[in-house]
Amino acid sequence: MKNKKVIVGLSGGVDSAAAACLLLKQGYSVSGAIMSTWNGMAADDSHILKSGCYGPDEKYDIASAQKIADKLGIKLAIIDLKTEYQDYVINYFKSEYQAGRTPNPCIRCNQILKFGLLIEKLRTAFDFDFFATGHYARIIFNTAGRYSLLRGIDNSKDQSYFLYRLNQKQLSQILFPLGGMLKSEVRKIAASLQLDLEHKKESQNFASLGNDSILCRVECEPGEITDINGKILGRHNGIKNYTIGQRKGIRVPSSEPLYVVKIDQKNNRIIAGNERELYNKTIFISSLVWAQTNPPEHEIGAYVQIRYRHKAQKALIKPEGGDLVKIEFSEAQKAAAPGQSAVIYSDDEVLGGGIINETGNI
Repeated sequence: MKNKKVIVGLSGGVDSAAAACLLLKQGYSVSGAIMSTWNGMAADDSHILKSGCYGPDEKYDIASAQKIADKLGIKLAIIDLKTEYQDYVINYFKSEYQAGRTPNPCIRCNQILKFGLLIEKLRTAFDFDFFATGHYARIIFNTAGRYSLLRGIDNSKDQSYFLYRLNQKQLSQILFPLGGMLKSEVRKIAASLQLDLEHKKESQNFASLGNDSILCRVECEPGEITDINGKILGRHNGIKNYTIGQRKGIRVPSSEPLYVVKIDQKNNRIIAGNERELYNKTIFISSLVWAQTNPPEHEIGAYVQIRYRHKAQKALIKPEGGDLVKIEFSEAQKAAAPGQSAVIYSDDEVLGGGIINETGNI
């Protein structure tokens, strides 16, 4: 790939470092870039947000990315996306929780920022052919003349779920050098750089850190906790503090464990139930995206993944007209949460997906 220019999105960690190293070995002309998103939240919140994609320790990730760039002999650009991150990710995160939904900010960040606005900003300042990251996913150009997103070879690290909303234009300019590799192989490449990266903790996704810090700024109102029949069981301290499947924080006396089975934002109510009441065979999704030009006109069989680390399950995909699809699973699934994404697969290939907006209990 001599003379082909690629900018690698460096995070300061193992995967992006290995991706840059591989591309250099393959003959690409490589440079690096890293997003700056931390907007300097109040100091009293800093103990909650310590690491990952959004937090005060961003400075250490940038420093690590610079060390990687120096070791590889490439330039590093730091791209300021603080305002955009606040507008498109943080505000989205808050509004979804206020609506009683459980968002996945990582998916939105990938679609709008990392593979959207970041690339656009880079193109205003640099000339390059491709943008690459250390994601575990694959992109192929299929026989229909379109780009397809596939799972990474390492099933335990596959990140295609977070990338399903990328469009054809985005896929056409992206490289995922690690998609055909195992994590163990990637760590060996990183170790060869002698930067002690192989011992660096993996970045946590947004949803696993900082929720309390961000949501503490969201106004909330206490309300009722009821069972599925409407019987009042107790009180909650704000629906933003709850998600489907949650057990902690219900604080209602019961002979069996109680879980959040539904969030009624309209009536500011948490509906609690036993574990069986968490299971659904049917979900409805909207905000649809499809890998092919046209969505399916008729019912199709596929596999559907309803959250990261969830094993995709056999289901029927039934178009309901417009921006709505009904998904009927062969077996009931636990804790399908409105606001999360349901991604549709055929074997390893992403067919499309959407946002869960309704579930049906068994």
